Amino acid sequence: MPQHSAQRPAKRPTLADVARASGVSVALASIVLREAEGASEESRARVKQAAAELGYRPDSRARSLRSSRSRTLGLALALGEPLHAELADALYAQADSQGFEIILGATGKHRDELRVLNTLIDAGVEAVIGVFPELPAAQLAQAAKQLPVISLLRQAEAVPSIITDEAAGIEQLVSHLARLGHERMLHLDGGTAVSAQQRREAFLASVERTKVSGQVLHAGADEAVAFKALQHYFETTPPDERATAILAFNDRAALGARQAIDLAGISVPEQISLTGYDDSEFARLAHADLTSVRQDVAALAKAAMQAALDSPGQSSTHAPKLVVRGSTGGHTA
Repeated sequence: MPQHSAQRPAKRPTLADVARASGVSVALASIVLREAEGASEESRARVKQAAAELGYRPDSRARSLRSSRSRTLGLALALGEPLHAELADALYAQADSQGFEIILGATGKHRDELRVLNTLIDAGVEAVIGVFPELPAAQLAQAAKQLPVISLLRQAEAVPSIITDEAAGIEQLVSHLARLGHERMLHLDGGTAVSAQQRREAFLASVERTKVSGQVLHAGADEAVAFKALQHYFETTPPDERATAILAFNDRAALGARQAIDLAGISVPEQISLTGYDDSEFARLAHADLTSVRQDVAALAKAAMQAALDSPGQSSTHAPKLVVRGSTGGHTA
C-alpha cells in the first residue's frame, strides 16, 4: 500500500505574524488587539485587517496562564540614570525576599515609556513598578485597568505613587546655602526629567521665603546639557552679577556644571558653591565631594513593592536628607 505522510496541522497565527503582516511592532499590535490607547487610527485599521485575514485569535491558554500567579513584577527604568540603578538593585532585593522575580524594561531614546509598559504587561507580570516622567496619566490609568501599576518618583493621580518630598529636599539645600552667606542662587533646571517641575517650583518658593535672589537656568538632567548651559551663562553674565551658589537638578548635571566651572577658572567652594540631588555614586566620588540630597532608596523600594502587592496599593511620600560635603562653603559679600 502506498505510504501517506501525515498532514501537519496549519500553524496557528501568532501576534508576531499579525505585527509582521501589518508592518508594525509586536507591542503596537498588542495595543490594538487589546483595544488599549496609544495607536493611531491608521495603525488600528491595518492591524485589525491583518488579524482578520490571518484568522488570528488570542490564545485562551495564554490568557489563563496570565490569570494565574506568575510571581514576577515588571520594572521600568531609564538607562544611564545612577539613581534608577540603585532603585533597581534595592527592588531586586525586596522582590527576592518576597519570592518574586523582576523583568526589567529599560526606557531610552529608542524605547519609549508606553512601549516598555505594554511590553511588560504582555510578559504576564503581576504588577508594574516604573519611573514614567512623560507618560500621560490617562495611559497609566488605562494600564491600571489590567493590573496594578505603581508610579515611582512621580506623583500620578491615576495610580499609587511612591515619591520623595522634593520640596523638603530643595528647602534643605537653599537653607544650607543661605546659612553660608549666599544671596544669589542659580538652579539648573532638569527639563522634562522626572521631578524636574517639582524641584523647580520648590526652588522658586524657597528662595522667596529665604529672601535671597534666585534664577532658573533651563538645562537638563545630564552632564553634557548642564555643561553647555552653564558655560553659556558664564560667557554672558558679568562676574559681579553671577550666582555664588548653583543648585543642579541632579548629581549628573552637577558633574557637567563642575566641568564648566573648572573651565571658567572658578574655584569650588572658595568662589562658588555647587550642589546636586539624589546623593548618587557620582556625589560620593572623592574628586566630586558633592553636597547633595539623599533619597531614601531602600524605603522607596520597600514601599513600591508593598504597593504593587497590596490591593489597592497605597501611595507614600518619603523624607530626603541633606548630605553636606566639600563642594559648598561660606561666602561673604
